[in-house]
Amino acid sequence: MVNKEYLKSLIYKINGAAIEVHKTLGPGLLESVYHKCLKHEMDIRGISYKSEMLVPVYYKEILVEAELWCDLFVENSVVVELKAVERILPIHEAQILTYMKLLNVPMGLIINFNCLNIYESGQKTYVNDLYRFLH
Repeated sequence: MVNKEYLKSLIYKINGAAIEVHKTLGPGLLESVYHKCLKHEMDIRGISYKSEMLVPVYYKEILVEAELWCDLFVENSVVVELKAVERILPIHEAQILTYMKLLNVPMGLIINFNCLNIYESGQKTYVNDLYRFLH
C-alpha cells in the first residue's frame, strides 16, 4: 500500500543508489551515463522501475502522441528525472510536476549528478496535492 512512510522509504533508497553512483563516478559525465549506472545500482538493490517510460497525455479524453519520456518511474509510485546540469531550472521543476500529474503520483525526485555532493545539493524531492491525502 502506498502511504507517506512507504514513499519516504522509497525516496531514501533511490537517493542511496544515486549517492553510490555519484560517489563512484563523480560529476562531469553525460546524463545518459548516470542513467545507465543508476539503473544498474537499482537492480542490485532490488528496486523496481520503468526506464524511459512514455508518459501518456490526454487532452479532452483523447490520447495525444506527445512523446514525453520519464527517465525513471520507480515502483509505480515516484517519478525520477535525472540531470547533469549546472543547476536545476524552473523548467526542470515544471517538467517533473507535470509528469507527476500526468502519471497520477504524489512524489517526484530530481537528481542532478553535476554537483559535489548529491545529498546536500544534487537532489530535490517534490510532492503534489495527492501527497496530502496519504496517511
